[in-house]
Amino acid sequence: MSRPCDPFYAGDLAVVGRVSTASNLTLVCEIAPDGTVRETAPAAPESASDAGVRVVYKPVRGERPLWDFPDGTLAGREVASYLVCQALGWTVIPETILREGPLGPGMVQRWVESVDNHTERGDRLDLVDLVPAGTVPEGFREVLRAVDGAGAEVSLVHADDPRLQRMAVLDVLLNNADRKGGHALEGLDGTVYGVDHGICLHTEPKLRTVLWGWAGEPVQQELITDITAFVRALPGQIGDSLAEHITDEEIEALLTRGRRLRDDPVMPLPRTSRPIPWPAF
Repeated sequence: MSRPCDPFYAGDLAVVGRVSTASNLTLVCEIAPDGTVRETAPAAPESASDAGVRVVYKPVRGERPLWDFPDGTLAGREVASYLVCQALGWTVIPETILREGPLGPGMVQRWVESVDNHTERGDRLDLVDLVPAGTVPEGFREVLRAVDGAGAEVSLVHADDPRLQRMAVLDVLLNNADRKGGHALEGLDGTVYGVDHGICLHTEPKLRTVLWGWAGEPVQQELITDITAFVRALPGQIGDSLAEHITDEEIEALLTRGRRLRDDPVMPLPRTSRPIPWPAF
């Protein structure tokens, strides 16, 4: 975690864009290095200290009501998901906090500079992608076959990548109801990041994900070691931190999922009628 003087924690947010494909109001903001709002667009920074901070800001007031999640809780669930990830010692979720912004309190998350696989130098498959039906490339796993908008048969695939597998295990713990392909980002720093965790941590089984390629397979021992330590520590300070954002029942359900993975370290099979989010990207 960065130093407390980092403008990420309290600097003024200047809205510079909006993620138009998001279900809830999702704003892209910048914070000047001194924590103020810039009046004009900056020239190219001379050093990292001149660059400021770019973030994603989701105000609570911009959350769309859902039938199965209490109103006004999605921002807190994003923060709670980050706290779980941090407690595990994993870097899957970018730093996420609850703080004030121009539209009131909301979730603020560090921006991820991600790899662009589709450039004039040629295309490379994304971590989650579509390929012609049955033509699964080496290093990828097939999740399902379907028909795309143009009527062509396609396979939904994801990379057989341990960084992505860590995310899939985290989703099981978080009971993530919305792991779309576009929520898995390959950072320029080599880290695979997961974003958009507003509908996680429900007490009822809600797992919906495109990362089913490891279903029924053993979880790596190093991940189980981290989960075992997390389960042991959850009833203490970690649980107290989570209690600021989710209910006691949801914390208990998280503990149950952690114990289940610890005692039976196998990736689950789909168990609901809607195991994949829609749209998938």
